[in-house]
Amino acid sequence: MSQRDVERTLGRLLTDAGFLRDFFRNPARACLELGVELAGYEVEALLRVPPRGLASLAEQLDDRICRLDIDDASDHGRCYEPEDGHRKPHDR
Repeated sequence: MSQRDVERTLGRLLTDAGFLRDFFRNPARACLELGVELAGYEVEALLRVPPRGLASLAEQLDDRICRLDIDDASDHGRCYEPEDGHRKPHDR
């Protein structure tokens, strides 16, 4: 339960689509697997951020700092595929 763990969790939410999905399904398990310890109010605060908002912000990140979500076969090497299907210049 530290600011570093909050920052690490938020960073992972933005760079790892699989973790984002898992966190919103079961935050306690996702945090345990990541190795972070968050207070209940920290988890609640992160759960109040809309997943679509996080995904939208993540779409703006350069692919080189994202993790490939191997659980999603439709990923095509991106962390987050834009909803309109159009890739930006930095996309592969």
